[in-house]
Amino acid sequence: MLEVEDVDVYYGQLPAVRDVSLAVPDSGILAVIGANGAGKSTLLKAIAGQLPIRKGRILFGGRDISRLPAHQRARLGIALVPEGRRLFKSLTVEENLLTALSTKRKGPWSLDAVYERFPLVAERRGRRAGDLSGGEQQATSIARALVTNPELLLLDEVSLGLAPAIIAQIYASVPLIREQGTSILLVEQDVQQATKASPDVHCLLQGRTSLAGRDLDLADITRAYFGG
Repeated sequence: MLEVEDVDVYYGQLPAVRDVSLAVPDSGILAVIGANGAGKSTLLKAIAGQLPIRKGRILFGGRDISRLPAHQRARLGIALVPEGRRLFKSLTVEENLLTALSTKRKGPWSLDAVYERFPLVAERRGRRAGDLSGGEQQATSIARALVTNPELLLLDEVSLGLAPAIIAQIYASVPLIREQGTSILLVEQDVQQATKASPDVHCLLQGRTSLAGRDLDLADITRAYFGG
């Protein structure tokens, strides 16, 4: 579904991601972990088309999308749930979801389907997004991405700043999303959440791959995470 090959991403003259390669299989999941500033969110933005890559290439379904703008990648089936949610705060929950329908992609995730899967979102469909709690905003942000019927869902720090009960609800939706045929690339600082959600882990340290594999030992992950 997704192949990232030897990608470099810069902010001006400063390298943020260097020589990173990874792959997400069809209907599969990969967790990218690392401390704050490791380059995780930068990598997701590059895949979504929000940041240019300086070197390497990004393949989606075998097609090179390295130079495609973000809106074209969205129409191909890539959806990003960004860190910080980035909702239109003056719009209602339902109006936020309706903005995502512009991709005109067909699939299982209609408004009714996301309301059924996320009762929290359904109950607040008429409320302004700016009046929601952090957990309600995060659920709305995920629902907004899903109504585009993505083939690849990019989840950026979805547990950040949320109560444990809300985090559990959000992560409980991950298997169902995959059952609908959607691949997931998950970015997390929380190693425990990441390894519960995905047996395949890719660790970044200062913009480079420090460890990658399946069912990795926690001690090895810890060393790769902190650079020990």
